[in-house]
Amino acid sequence: MGNSNDLEMLKKTKFQRFGINFVAFFKSIPQKFKNLGLAIWGGLKKLFWGFVNFFKTIGLTFWHGDWKTKVSYFVMGFGSIARGQWLRGILFLLFEVVFFVYMICFGGSYFSQLYILGTKEQIIDEATGAIVQQGDNSFNILLYGVLSLFFIVAFIYTWYLNIKQNKIAEEILKDEKRLDTAKDDLRAIVDKNFHKTLLALPTLGIVIFTILPIFFMVLVAFTDYDKQHALLFGWVGLDNFKQIFTWTAGGKSFSATFGQILLWTLVWAFFATFTNYFLGMLVAMLINKKGIKLKKLWRTVLVFSIAIPQFISILYVSQMFATDGLINGLFDGIARLFGNNNFQPIDFWGDPWLARITVIIINIWIGVPYLMLVVTGILMNIPADLYESANIDGASAWQQYSKITLPYMLFVTGPYLLTSFTGNMNNFNVIYLLTGGGPINTEMYGNAGSTDLLITWLYSLAVNEADYKFAAVIGIMVFIVVAVVSLVVYNIIPSTKNEEEFQ
Repeated sequence: MGNSNDLEMLKKTKFQRFGINFVAFFKSIPQKFKNLGLAIWGGLKKLFWGFVNFFKTIGLTFWHGDWKTKVSYFVMGFGSIARGQWLRGILFLLFEVVFFVYMICFGGSYFSQLYILGTKEQIIDEATGAIVQQGDNSFNILLYGVLSLFFIVAFIYTWYLNIKQNKIAEEILKDEKRLDTAKDDLRAIVDKNFHKTLLALPTLGIVIFTILPIFFMVLVAFTDYDKQHALLFGWVGLDNFKQIFTWTAGGKSFSATFGQILLWTLVWAFFATFTNYFLGMLVAMLINKKGIKLKKLWRTVLVFSIAIPQFISILYVSQMFATDGLINGLFDGIARLFGNNNFQPIDFWGDPWLARITVIIINIWIGVPYLMLVVTGILMNIPADLYESANIDGASAWQQYSKITLPYMLFVTGPYLLTSFTGNMNNFNVIYLLTGGGPINTEMYGNAGSTDLLITWLYSLAVNEADYKFAAVIGIMVFIVVAVVSLVVYNIIPSTKNEEEFQ
């Protein structure tokens, strides 16, 4: 009985602690908002003084700098070249030349129209179909205008670095020290600053292929870009967002449709996450149980569903549940065995509630094998002495599971559950390949379906309906919902509160 305190220490289960953390989190919300406000105010003050120091540094450097530094304000890299640092000087000068060539020959015209996104409409001769007047393309104006904006920001930053380099060079020469030569710069690129060299290309790729598209999508949400305004569209401010919060029941309203799909998205994410989690844990525990033979065989069979690409397996399963598919054929055969020759096929994908239940069940088949593999490794690392102490104290199998196994699993897999939940909110493949979002509900905006998630509805609006403005709005709302859910859950899961509990 020396270890009898082990179970006492675990009596306050993870569920109890989860509830305590949940209440504590919401009680702390006012203080968190206060801290957020103070942080924003502090950030704004830092930003203000940062701008003040920025212009102060530029002004003082120009006032006290030599003629080489002053020329560098207009010809980037001149001071570096004049002082013998020709490599960095040429790079600064080359960047300036590229910037002005781009802005004069291409980007400047788009950037100048960014505030209005074009005014000239395209005129087509109805008789011949020929274009009489070529109109403005608002999409290109927005895209290349944003690209030009990013380029301008990059130019200002590089120009500031050029000024800073001149100031540093002057201070070094005043102290009668030697400036780095081009050879020293090359050596630094492949030695002391090699990490910057390696990160330069990936950083540029992230800016161009990730940050720029996100920024572009956010801006589209403030326009009237849709099928009717495919070439020429303009800014509408917050009008698109008002439609979400202006609730009107029925009538294919955007707000009502968004509310229904958001609710189903959260329900789907909940069941898709926790059915897989607990059933995967159960399967892993059954396979790991002492006395079970052919353990490797059972694991291998389950892993087959992971090895087969989802595109193939899900489409195949979708056909199995069709009205003329294998499942209905099986039910028809069973009905005939009992003398019923008038079996009516079950419309799994035509009935809204049946379709939702079916996709959740099929998702179990998809997700349980993966969870089984994850859980198997964790189960093997639970300290055996906890179970030995529980057996000595006469704990039942359920008590051992609820007091030892489940708390340990929730502690270790807490972050995984969070990422799995947010991932299921954006689980495009399963829904789209099984139902395509259907069955279509004619009472919902944008031909939305009863199994559509926010992400599949976004895809449908953008690709099928060409309603890009609302697709962009949904994209922003998906980010907000996922961020809020992640913030709340992350602050109450045990993994972030009691890091040394199972050490």
